[in-house]
Amino acid sequence: MANLDPGVVSSFGEEWSKFDHIARADAEELKIFELYFGDFPWEQIRRDAVAFDLGCGSGRWAYFVAPRVGVLHCIDASAEALAVARRKLAAHSNCRFHCAAVDEIPLADDSADLGYSLGVLHHVPDTQAGISNCVRKLKPGAPFLLYLYYAFENRPAWYRWLWRFSEFGRSLVSRLPFFWKSKACDIFALTVYWPLARFASACGWLGMKVENFPLSAYRDRSFYEMRNDALDRFGTRLEKRFTQSQVRSMMAAAGLERISFRTFPYWCAVGYKKQ
Repeated sequence: MANLDPGVVSSFGEEWSKFDHIARADAEELKIFELYFGDFPWEQIRRDAVAFDLGCGSGRWAYFVAPRVGVLHCIDASAEALAVARRKLAAHSNCRFHCAAVDEIPLADDSADLGYSLGVLHHVPDTQAGISNCVRKLKPGAPFLLYLYYAFENRPAWYRWLWRFSEFGRSLVSRLPFFWKSKACDIFALTVYWPLARFASACGWLGMKVENFPLSAYRDRSFYEMRNDALDRFGTRLEKRFTQSQVRSMMAAAGLERISFRTFPYWCAVGYKKQ
């Protein structure tokens, strides 16, 4: 059985059709890209490098990676998402598109100069196997960038309780038909994300520390991003969360070494395939 959840794949295909990011290669998108890729060793990457994006979705990150490499393999289990990515990346002739699950990556082992998977492998049944399958495709010494949802281990107890309360909402909303799920998440974005983010922004402007404010990460984000992420958060039935220690252990078990974590977002890490 493929390492995917068909309902999750279908949901993300619908999500990327709604939030295609095709007209959003702007300063905000670049800023978010740099949050993830800020520690990536681009100085070590040749211009003719072979790269892969596992779970490319709409192609929003591939848009910024494609000009830096020779060939970029965009891989997603959703044909609907790949159709969006093709439109987003139409100007980049070096992109190759593959409809495949993480355990069916259509690349030879030890063939890629770099790879990344952002916000994807916490939505598959076997996250460890997914990471291992990605690493298997890398050349020895090649870097792999991974982002997985964090388990709030660095947050106060009240913050974790608030998240557990939100899980009840996700359990209900994620089972709705996409039309109603999408509408509910738009309402969440308007009534929860936007007010809390703007409150955090105002408090930050006053000199207060806002890192532990709920949704403070969105204080400088557009409403479009809030709507997209609300749907991502509450519209997905299968979601896992990991501590930094667990992420490090899974990366090491997959054959990565020299693992380092970004200060933010949690948890975003780079590791190198063992020589």
